[in-house]
Amino acid sequence: MIEQDDFDINTRLHTIVRGEDEAAMVESVGLALVKLPDVLNRLKPDIMIVHGDRFDALALATSAALMNIRILHIEGGEVSGTIDDSIRHAITKLAHYHVCCTRSAEQHLISMCEDHDRILLAGCPSYDKLLSAKNKDYMSIIRMWLGSKEMVRVMRKKGVEHHPNFRAVKHVPFDQFIQLVAHAGCMIGNSSCGVREVGAFGTPVINLGTRQIGRETGENVLHVRDADTQDKILQALHLQFGKQYPCSKIYGDGNAVPRILKFLKSIDLQEPLQKKFCFPPVKENISQDIDHILETLSALAVDLGGTNLRVAIVSMKGEIVKKYTQFNPETYEERINLILQMCVEAAAEAVKLNCRILGVGISTGGRVNPREGIVLHSTKLIQEWNSVDLRTPLSDTLHLPVWVDNDGNCAALAERKFGQGKGLENFVTLITGTGIGGGIIHHHELIHGSSFCAAEFGHLVVSLDGPDCSCGSHGCIEAYASGMALQREAKKLHDEDLLLVEGMSVPKDEAVSAAHLIQAAKLGNVKAQNILRTAGTALGLGVVNILHTINPSLVILSGVLASHYIHIVKDVIRQQALSSVQDVDVVVSDLVDPALLGAASMVLDYTTRRIC
Repeated sequence: MIEQDDFDINTRLHTIVRGEDEAAMVESVGLALVKLPDVLNRLKPDIMIVHGDRFDALALATSAALMNIRILHIEGGEVSGTIDDSIRHAITKLAHYHVCCTRSAEQHLISMCEDHDRILLAGCPSYDKLLSAKNKDYMSIIRMWLGSKEMVRVMRKKGVEHHPNFRAVKHVPFDQFIQLVAHAGCMIGNSSCGVREVGAFGTPVINLGTRQIGRETGENVLHVRDADTQDKILQALHLQFGKQYPCSKIYGDGNAVPRILKFLKSIDLQEPLQKKFCFPPVKENISQDIDHILETLSALAVDLGGTNLRVAIVSMKGEIVKKYTQFNPETYEERINLILQMCVEAAAEAVKLNCRILGVGISTGGRVNPREGIVLHSTKLIQEWNSVDLRTPLSDTLHLPVWVDNDGNCAALAERKFGQGKGLENFVTLITGTGIGGGIIHHHELIHGSSFCAAEFGHLVVSLDGPDCSCGSHGCIEAYASGMALQREAKKLHDEDLLLVEGMSVPKDEAVSAAHLIQAAKLGNVKAQNILRTAGTALGLGVVNILHTINPSLVILSGVLASHYIHIVKDVIRQQALSSVQDVDVVVSDLVDPALLGAASMVLDYTTRRIC
C-alpha cells in the first residue's frame, strides 16, 4: 500500500518475529531496537511520525526519543482497556507533539501533564477518506472477495471455510474495505476499526470481549464482554444485524490531514528539543517545609450536642479535613459505644489522609471537670449523662491523650486559636443556639471557676418575673434568647394563628421552630419582631452585666442566632452600659464549627506546647 501511494522507500526493516504469543511481541520489540539506530542515523529525520498503540510503534518511539529525534504521535490519549493503553500512554510520554482524534483524548493528554500548546485536536486521518468515499459498485467488490481462497489460520482450524456463508481473508485494500464496511449488515470482532472507523457509516457493530471497552463509540456499537456464555453473540446478532444507525463523527469531520500538515509546518525545529511536562502546581521543597509538617499534625474533635454527635479530623490550621455526623443516641451505653466507634473509624481514615492524630478533644453540654475528663452533669437535652468518665474509655481504646470541656468553653478556645480572639489577652464568647452558653478568656487563659461553673451566661437573671428557665429558675437569658425559648414563642403564635404571614407556610409534618419565628419577623410579622426584640434585649442586658463584671476587650457572639441579635445588643449597650465600657466592641463569630474547632484546640495547644 505504501508503494502504491508512490512514497520513496529508503529502508525496508523486518522486525516481526514469528509467533502470536506475548514472548514473540517482546522479541519483535527487541529486534526492532537493535536495527533501528543504524536506520535513524542514516536518515536523520527532523520529525518522526508515530501512529497508534502497536508494540512495534513503541520500539520506534523509544529509539527516536533516545536519539534526540522529535516525535509526533498520532491518536494518543485514547482509552481501550487492554495492554494497548499502556503502550499508547508510554508513546505519549516519549512524544514531543500530539495529534489526537477526540475531545476526551485531548483532555486525557492534558491531564497526563502534556503541554497544551503541543496538542492538536485534528480528528482521525482515516475519516478524511471515510467521509469522502463515493457509493461505488460495492456488489462487485463483495463478489470479488467472496471468491478469495486465503483463509485465516484459526478459522481454517474451525472449518469455517466450509460454511457457505463465511469467507475469511487476511487483508482487504482500504478503498475496498470501506465499501464492504459501509454496506455490511453488521461487523463483529474486537478490532478498533469497529468502534472507530465503522461509526462513520452507522453500520451496526458487535464488539467482542473487553479489548475496546474503554473507547468512545457511537450508538452503533453493542458490547458483548463475556462473549462465550449464554449464546450472547447470537442474541447480539439478532439485535444488530441489518440495522442502520446515524453516522457518528466522534473521531473526525473529514479534515484531519490538512490540520496535521499545518501543525507540522508550524513546528519550530530550532526550539529546544528537551521535552517539558506541565505538572500541576505544588509547593516547592515540601519535605523541608515546617509549615507543611505542622499542617499534617491533627486532632480528633468530638462535639456532643443535644441532637447530633459529630466527629472531625481537624488540622493544625483549623481546617476540618473530614467530618462524620450521627444522631446522638438517647442512652448512655449507646452513646459511649457510638463515640468509640466513630473515633476509631476517623482515626483509621486519618492515616489514609496523611494526618497524624495527636489526641482527642471533646466538647459537650453541661458542667465538666476538665482535669479529670468527667461530665459532672449535663443539660436536659442530653439524657443519662451525669458523672460520666469520657477520658478513660477513649484513651484506652485509641491509646491517645483525651481532653474534655464544656461546649461554651470550647467555643472560647476556638476563638482564641482560630477566630477573632486570636492574640487578645481578655475576651468573652457567648453561644446563642439551642441554649445559651459561653466562655471567658482572661490573661490568655480559659477561666473555669472553682466548681467549673464559670461563664454560665445563659443563666444570668435579667428579670425577676421573667419566663421559667430549664435550670429551674426564671428570668434567665436562656429563657428569653435561646433557640428553645424562640421555639416556645413561635408555637404560641402558631397555635393562635398569629405566626404565618403571606409568603410563609409550615407543612403539617414539620414542627414549628425558631427559624419560622425569624422568617415571620423578616416578612413583617410585628408580633414576631417584638419577640425577637425582647430576646435580643435580654441578651443585651446580659452582655452589659458581663461588661460591668469582667470588663473584657471584646465580646464575640457565636451560634446560629448571633447575627439576628447583634444590632439589638449594641443598642442595649449604648443605652444601659457605663460609659467606660461602651466602647467595647461586640462582633459576630466568623467560625463555622466553633465547638469542633475548640475541642481540637485543646489537643493542638497542649501537644504542641503553646506559648503565649
